[in-house]
Amino acid sequence: MVNHYEAAFVLTPVLSEPQTKEAVEKFENLLTQNGGTVLNREEWGLKQLAYPIQGKNSGFYFILQFDAEPAVIATLETEFRRDERVIRFLTTRLDKYAFEYAEKRRGKKQSNNEEA
Repeated sequence: MVNHYEAAFVLTPVLSEPQTKEAVEKFENLLTQNGGTVLNREEWGLKQLAYPIQGKNSGFYFILQFDAEPAVIATLETEFRRDERVIRFLTTRLDKYAFEYAEKRRGKKQSNNEEA
């Protein structure tokens, strides 16, 4: 049974842009290799943290929306824990209302990009 998920994670701020892209692509590849489908990737950029984590006051925020089997989540979260570039992460299963909202948000984002 395939579920809809959203994984939000924060990368350390000392990474360069190519290093952050490589880290995000690593997680996307992990999902696709394990039978998942990445639906959307959002880069929120460098943001201030609410409180210091590991002596850092900011981090690069990313959100991945994907479809996957429940067993894939354990693999993904293990990789998040092992990767020293990841400061924090949170993976949630989206119910039908959250998934509909995410689709609407994606649609608005794509229409705004087309207008620009």
